[in-house]
Amino acid sequence: MNIRPVVQDYDNYTPGDLAVWQLLFDRQMALLQQYASNDYLQALGQIGFNAVTIPDFKETNARLGKLTGWQLIVAPGLVPPEKFFGLLAQKIFPATCWLRTMEQLDYLEEPDMFHDVFGHVPLLGNKAYAAFMESFGKLALKWREEPEALQILSRIYWFTIEFGLLEEQDKVKLFGAGILSSTGESCHALSDTPQKKEFNLEEVMTENYRTDVLQEKFYIIHSFEQLCATLPAIEKHIERHIATKVPIKAFL
Repeated sequence: MNIRPVVQDYDNYTPGDLAVWQLLFDRQMALLQQYASNDYLQALGQIGFNAVTIPDFKETNARLGKLTGWQLIVAPGLVPPEKFFGLLAQKIFPATCWLRTMEQLDYLEEPDMFHDVFGHVPLLGNKAYAAFMESFGKLALKWREEPEALQILSRIYWFTIEFGLLEEQDKVKLFGAGILSSTGESCHALSDTPQKKEFNLEEVMTENYRTDVLQEKFYIIHSFEQLCATLPAIEKHIERHIATKVPIKAFL
């Protein structure tokens, strides 16, 4: 694997990088204008992302700072869960700043800038979503010494922030970053192939998932405020599990 940058040197982006960003942006927006949640589309406008300019973290941080106080830092690659959640607790989101190549448009083994920035960052300007992310990070930080607690929290994160659906005006819309940043996942999530279920916290906390296939199951929430309201129940479940050592399902 090539060495990934640890700072965003904007002058290092090439015409090829810009072409990749523009193609991915235009391709996704052709779907998302109709199928993304209104919250995401509004946040995308507020953050100022567009097809012709690769986001500059300095400019993005200035906008996020005014909206919710969140900031981006450059991550060279995948961040371990304990460190990742610790950053969320500080209202910091770690994002890669390298872009995939034309040959990698449809599949990457690890997230690139399009996933991290296009998929995750706009909604950090939404106050309810940002509040959930911060509180979720603080909860994870509290239980950082308990690996199984972090597993439970990772599952919740996966089925909401990464691959969640949101019901708006009786229509199911996309909001998870793993869906928003992928044409394949977007089309799959909108199809009749996967299961789509009402969000159930007890079920999600024990649900298995895989990172190397199209998702087989999606959960639907009704608002980001709903996610915030689940936080006390999440902590109670973790406290009960740690106290009793009741086994939870292992990851696939």
